[in-house]
Amino acid sequence: MRAFTVERYGDKAGVRVGDVPDPEVGAEDVLVRIHAASVNPLDSMIRDGEMKAILPYKVPFVLGNDLAGVVVEVGAAVTRFAVGDEVFARPDKDRIGTFAELIAVHQDDVAIKPATLTMEEAASLPLVALTSWQVLVERAHIQPGQKVLIHAGSGGLGTIAIQLAKELGAHVATTTSTANVELVERLGADVVVDYKKQAFETVLHDYDVVLDSLGGETLKKSLDVLKPGGKVISVAGPPDAAFARELGANPIVRLVMSALSFRIRRSARRHNVTYSFLFMKAGGDQLRELTHLIEAGRIRPVVDTVFPFESTREALEYVEAGRAKAGKVVVKMP
Repeated sequence: MRAFTVERYGDKAGVRVGDVPDPEVGAEDVLVRIHAASVNPLDSMIRDGEMKAILPYKVPFVLGNDLAGVVVEVGAAVTRFAVGDEVFARPDKDRIGTFAELIAVHQDDVAIKPATLTMEEAASLPLVALTSWQVLVERAHIQPGQKVLIHAGSGGLGTIAIQLAKELGAHVATTTSTANVELVERLGADVVVDYKKQAFETVLHDYDVVLDSLGGETLKKSLDVLKPGGKVISVAGPPDAAFARELGANPIVRLVMSALSFRIRRSARRHNVTYSFLFMKAGGDQLRELTHLIEAGRIRPVVDTVFPFESTREALEYVEAGRAKAGKVVVKMP
């Protein structure tokens, strides 16, 4: 099959298209012919070796973390899917590789594609939709009336997180650029801070939860908008010891991750709030929950640009350069 593989870490030119063996299909796997895959900042981070401590992939490996396609083969123990099913998924972190014609995915990580969406729209969702669910539902336990700040509201994660937070009954604030103010308002944001004109930490106060996807100074300033007992949950900040335990990391790695997050955790304690890092997990059951909301029109995908499969490297560069105006960038198979 044709696939885009990482031949060496830390080199944009190290991502090449070529022929690789078809995936092996385990007893509980479904083999999916991929129709579309989306591009995430995570892809560039993996390619550049920034995630090697967490995700030590051995080169060469196929890149890509989201997919929509059609089941073409099922393992002997598969009970949930049949050949011909249209599905979408975020494969488990140990089994990535969606910039390819085929992928084998465990049946627990797959869901039937929402009937209301195209393949390109469906492919844009799994990673960001699962992240939104795991932050807002599982980790933050958002309740009606709570105040939530979602950074980068026009981004791939932000566009979905705003809609899910509103569905949960939250009062939602977001940050975005001038060009995307109207978009995030249409998605449901109650308060929009144009970061080109205002500093969010000076206008927002007494929030229950912050979803941080930017890290750095934005993460630090986010502590100032929380009320006592509030939570900042980051997908871009330093990993913490709790995450290391989830990974089953050895004591040395746990110590390193604890050290990396020491300053932000200490600062959070001084603000009487909590900091935690989240790296999303694959989950077919959660995708099925989200599908109900998608088919009911409560959550809709936002797709910026669709690239042809042969231009996957250009799609990665487009996302890295920040050229996407809003939502996700998708790669379409021929």
